[in-house]
Amino acid sequence: MWTLLRFVLLLFVLAPAVAEATTPFWVRIVDAETGRGVPLVRISAPDYVKWTDSNGVAVVDDARLQGRDVTFAIESAGYVFEPKQGAAIRVEAGKSVELQLRRLNIAERLYRATGANIYGDSVRAGLTVPIAKPLINARVTGQDTVIATIYKGKIFWCWGDTDGELQADGKKRFNGKVSCATSELPGKGGLDPSVGIDYTYFTRPDGFTRQMVPIPVRGLVWIEGLFTVKDEQGRERLLATYTIQQAKTKPFESGIVAFDDAAGEFRVIARFPPRPRHTSSHPFVTRVDGKDYLYLYPVQRVPFEWKAILDPGRYESYTCLKSGAKLDMENPPLERDATGKLVCGWKHDADWLTGDRERALLTRGLIDIAHANFPLLNTKTGKPTGARADSVAWNRYRNKWILLSKDNGTVYYSEADQPQGPWVKAVPVSSQLPYRLYNVARHPFFDSADGRFIYYEGTFIHKLSQTDVVVPDYDYNNLVYRLDLSDPRLEAARTP
Repeated sequence: MWTLLRFVLLLFVLAPAVAEATTPFWVRIVDAETGRGVPLVRISAPDYVKWTDSNGVAVVDDARLQGRDVTFAIESAGYVFEPKQGAAIRVEAGKSVELQLRRLNIAERLYRATGANIYGDSVRAGLTVPIAKPLINARVTGQDTVIATIYKGKIFWCWGDTDGELQADGKKRFNGKVSCATSELPGKGGLDPSVGIDYTYFTRPDGFTRQMVPIPVRGLVWIEGLFTVKDEQGRERLLATYTIQQAKTKPFESGIVAFDDAAGEFRVIARFPPRPRHTSSHPFVTRVDGKDYLYLYPVQRVPFEWKAILDPGRYESYTCLKSGAKLDMENPPLERDATGKLVCGWKHDADWLTGDRERALLTRGLIDIAHANFPLLNTKTGKPTGARADSVAWNRYRNKWILLSKDNGTVYYSEADQPQGPWVKAVPVSSQLPYRLYNVARHPFFDSADGRFIYYEGTFIHKLSQTDVVVPDYDYNNLVYRLDLSDPRLEAARTP
């Protein structure tokens, strides 16, 4: 009896020491301005590399480093660590260190929204995390391009191609026909968007995301835009434009799908002539001359009516091409008046000019800068950014239309009086170089403080980046940013 009691007492005495020994050493990197953890920070020493999770935490558990004074290099795109030679840290299990980064970006990198191990290191360190499933959700490891809207009081999210965990046969799970989820709105059961997003995915029996647009055809099905409209019976319906293609080839099918609430999937309700390319869309509705229009892109719209949306002949483009014209870059069918002046405006069944097409026509002298919708001149250099217009929405705080565009790993902020522009000045607000960030989506339903704070996200990807270093877990997933529109550096976007 005495021996057993001594053993129990010994365990009680040793318990704190055992717990401390098994708690790993961890580093937390925070934004010096806000005190928030910074995700995607590279912490490295000779023959050792680690990246912070969405809480800015990195567990350092390499046995070679334990009990040693180690100088770590601290690096992250859009941030700087001082001193530049790095931080000398004593690595000891059960302890932690907090370091600060000075932010160069105007926008603040908040967290990774999709994929595995979003808070993996924080969980290992025994820290509290904000989301319900911090390690894995619906077996998703990678998701490309987010599209979202409000439907029946919730946020309805959709993504393009989705990677998942390995199956029992060793093959990776993959969904190439759209994955979707819902989340609660902030203030109505959902998290504050500065903290995170709790997704409830639509899943198949094995727990992985189900195909939400299960069109029985070989090819990848991608949603372009997601929006709601009342049908002829006055019911709210969730619709989406879509394309089908083989990897990087041109779409061979385009059209409209509608969400079937009972089946929990989208069904084709209209097929359109195939688009020349797939282009992500973030639709919005606004009133022009007493009439409501659905804008799928800043330079393409359709009357906000059920029948019009299903009729490809009712769509208009803001363009300098002739009505009904398709763009031929060798011989562009530009519309001119009797004096030779370009005639630009809203025209039926005509191609619109994307930013890259405009730049090509400008270079050839076929149009001038006064007729360009997307000059997007870098406010720091005065030179064209070459950025692609991604997401347009009205902002109450600035009392302007706001465009987020991107070129490679840099996101730009612009303002205009009309949704079609002209978008003249572009302020760089975040950089992810040397990595790419593409298909940037602003989420107006997350705006706070009367629109002063806006949120956007984009897909982070290593492919075609300017480095050979792959970032585990982050690659092929979505990063969320917050932008404070009261920042004086954004005044440069105002167009005289």
